[in-house]
Amino acid sequence: MTVTQTAFRTALLDPSAPVPEGLSDPEGRPASKRFDVYRNNVAASLSNALETAFPVLRKLVGEANFKVLAGAFLRAHPPVSPLLMFYGDEMPGFLATFGPTSAIGYLPDIARIELALREAYHASDSVPADSQALGALSPDDLMRSGLQFAPAMRIVASPWPVHSVWRFTTEAGAPKPEQRAETVLITRPGFDPEISALPPGGAPFIRALADGANLGSALVSEGVPEDFDLAAVLGPLIAGQAITKVRIVP
Repeated sequence: MTVTQTAFRTALLDPSAPVPEGLSDPEGRPASKRFDVYRNNVAASLSNALETAFPVLRKLVGEANFKVLAGAFLRAHPPVSPLLMFYGDEMPGFLATFGPTSAIGYLPDIARIELALREAYHASDSVPADSQALGALSPDDLMRSGLQFAPAMRIVASPWPVHSVWRFTTEAGAPKPEQRAETVLITRPGFDPEISALPPGGAPFIRALADGANLGSALVSEGVPEDFDLAAVLGPLIAGQAITKVRIVP
């Protein structure tokens, strides 16, 4: 009897599934024990990859709960790439629909931050623009300036206090999160990505710049408040070496 790839994969990822018929050891006997060992090793490898990819999520839900979550995830979303370092892209959507986590609204966006950090780590290198050149511009030229951003830069905007939750989970003595929308900026000034909080309107402002607008036009983009704190956005962009080019946009 021939074992189909679909049957093999289904049984491989589901510990409750029976061993596929037709598998045998070198002596021609049913290979149930060998298959169980292989199945356990595969599940353990995928679970370990998820633990590595989502350490903050793991800390938030607890080690035991994360093992249950990882087991359910790997059965629903088997890897599509041989590179396990990229495994887990579907985690945010999974968390939103998985029964035990679906009521915890901020978890998907925490997972998005962890995925964005991974993307930033593997992004192409870039050379930051001269920060002094930006500061030397006249007010008029500054408003006419467009910015080009590093490939490693990422933004995660959330209706939840994701930056505060992140800090409370990872930093000793961090204040307890207050219920509010927060946006996280991810930059990579060195080898490792860093996260910082953006003020309200930071996400649409940066996205407008990324789409080619100059600073003056980005300041009046939809979602950018009249009292927008420009310095609170330019500061972490410059510190994070996320600006790679400054140009005058008509």
